[in-house]
Amino acid sequence: KAMCSGRLQTALLVAGYFVYLLVGAAVFQALERTAERQEKMAAAQMKEAFLQNFTQLTVAEMEQFMKNLIEAIQNGVYPVGNESQFEESNWDFSNSFFFAGTVVSTIGYGTLHPKTAGGQIFCVFFALFGIPLNIVFLHRVGKMLSLLCKKLGKFLYEKGMRKKKIKFLTLLFFLATGILVFLCLPSVFFQITEGWSYSEGIYFAFITLSTIGFGDYVVGKQSDRKYFSYYRVLVAIWILFGLAWIALLFNL
Repeated sequence: KAMCSGRLQTALLVAGYFVYLLVGAAVFQALERTAERQEKMAAAQMKEAFLQNFTQLTVAEMEQFMKNLIEAIQNGVYPVGNESQFEESNWDFSNSFFFAGTVVSTIGYGTLHPKTAGGQIFCVFFALFGIPLNIVFLHRVGKMLSLLCKKLGKFLYEKGMRKKKIKFLTLLFFLATGILVFLCLPSVFFQITEGWSYSEGIYFAFITLSTIGFGDYVVGKQSDRKYFSYYRVLVAIWILFGLAWIALLFNL
């Protein structure tokens, strides 16, 4: 009964956690998408005006254009290419889910952020409840993984191995497996999908899973590359389970 109850609690926690992220993603998308579209239209008009009059601009006007351009890029608007690119939203569902995941995991790359008053206020409350929920989720997943450690330790003990050696081998096994699954293999995937070098993929994976999150490398942000649907959702799920692996290492 206790085992069934524990499994039910875990299932409810995981389901509730992902529902929380899904709802958060939907709200961020609803609050930010219209404002982003207006910002992209303003950037397109600014670019058009510059192309028509750039030979007649004064130094002051040129500096103002550069300031507006930098501000647009900082807000995730890249006025390059044709107008069809302005139809692609930074706040589609995949990006919104990815953003919600980086908020509750406290990574916070800074490349995507809410700019409307409603989005900013919602982000405060979303993080206020989401960060503790994330900690509970990671603790529970780490606890489940630690049960696998106990089973492995029990198996080795039955084979006549000493306890100190079992502890060392268990830690080594989960450390090596985690490095392979959460650092090495994803880096190959990022190398193919993003066009980064393998060392850049390793760097991004470590900076992300350690929650440092500089924001110098972020997935799905290159305008000249085509990404498959829900690419960033998969990356968000990789982040969550990667953080659970790190929580397990701390437990061990």
